[in-house]
Amino acid sequence: MSLSAVDQLAADVVLSAVRQNLTIATAESLTAGQVAATLANISGASAAFRGGVVAYHNDVKAKILGVDSELLATAGSVDPNVALAMAAGAREACGADLAVSTTGVAGPDPHDGKSVGTVFIAVASATSAEVFEYMFDGDRGQIRAESTEAALRRLVQALDGALDNA
Repeated sequence: MSLSAVDQLAADVVLSAVRQNLTIATAESLTAGQVAATLANISGASAAFRGGVVAYHNDVKAKILGVDSELLATAGSVDPNVALAMAAGAREACGADLAVSTTGVAGPDPHDGKSVGTVFIAVASATSAEVFEYMFDGDRGQIRAESTEAALRRLVQALDGALDNA
């Protein structure tokens, strides 16, 4: 049985992290744990995957991930700086080398002044962080699935050297 494209990405993340003796964590709002679940579905994931935080509400983003409450109050949860803070917070909370975060609007209505399909994904290491903006089409499930796949792609790229993950 062959792996789906998203499962193959997760397998690539786990294999690359294990080879490099690196650990991974997740901070998810929009995807509500789908990235973590996809990673955990891979045999051997426990060698690299430390854990994740589903921070659907802003108070969880602030209390657990350390996202600045003032930033959340002024920018809202769908913001590139929130995504960066979420990734950094997950890395710290889980004691991981790399973390990925997802925040965005799956719909059916706009949120925080952002259109349905707006997504921010960030990847953070001890020395750097990068955020990426996406605009996905489709219904709620499609936007969340596209976001999960994009987060895994960004982890693959980070592990391949796009970020300094030392």
